[in-house]
Amino acid sequence: MVRILGSIHVCWIILRVIYHPLYMNASKRNNVQVKGRGEKPMLFAHGYGCDQNMWRYITPAFEEEYKIVLFDHVGFGKADTSAYTLGRYASLQSYAVDILEICEELELEEVIFVGHSVSAMIGLLASILDPGRFSKLVLIGPSPRYINDEEYTGGFTQEGIDDLLGTLDSDYLNWARAIAPLIMANPDRPELSQELTQSFCQSDIEIAKDFARITFLSDNRADLCNVRTEALIMQCSDDLIAPLPVGEYMHQNLPNSTFRLLRATGHCPNLSAPEETIAIMKEFLPSKVLG
Repeated sequence: MVRILGSIHVCWIILRVIYHPLYMNASKRNNVQVKGRGEKPMLFAHGYGCDQNMWRYITPAFEEEYKIVLFDHVGFGKADTSAYTLGRYASLQSYAVDILEICEELELEEVIFVGHSVSAMIGLLASILDPGRFSKLVLIGPSPRYINDEEYTGGFTQEGIDDLLGTLDSDYLNWARAIAPLIMANPDRPELSQELTQSFCQSDIEIAKDFARITFLSDNRADLCNVRTEALIMQCSDDLIAPLPVGEYMHQNLPNSTFRLLRATGHCPNLSAPEETIAIMKEFLPSKVLG
């Protein structure tokens, strides 16, 4: 099927040439896995320091009706790290190009995108570059900016982010062990923090450091008004990474968005509260998918 290219779609193709001058098969590069018995695609994008395994409690609930597409960002999981250079992955937009390459290679149309944490913003950027590619966006714990300024609460001061990145850069493994319990925020379930710590420690450390700088220093607030795809914002209670004012800001500034505050605490409800996460997703998505 020949896709009619609008100016924005052409823009992302140009970005692909800039960010990926030596084009690699996207399925190999990003360790793409496809399952499910439906035809409508649902693409899941994991958060920082994680991999596609973090969706294992969520995807079974959608496999009957949807085509489930999972992948790993370069530097994480089983993605091909030979595809990585700092110049190529210098911004969140370059990771958005990866997502669009996956969609194009698999010929995915009317995609339901499900993104956790920083991948929620990556998905938003992808939807701006190629808005016709996506039918809905499910954004779990998104943040357009992590640093406070005079009229915005992101959850961190500039000094706090500088300290975080400094500690991460000097002693990544100990940083991972210290921050994972704070991110998970489920002290009565230490196995969740242990899993997140292990996931962080299995990442490519140098790429993880680069990705952390890109993530925590990003500012995508001005991009929100350019999103045209219907979006669900899922905000957790007591979330260190994306506190309540961030979710409220997203909802106020993201057109055609629905906001839901979860009972779940922490930043990873896909692991800590999959039943609640699934229920809210199903309320937002069509009750029946027609092939």
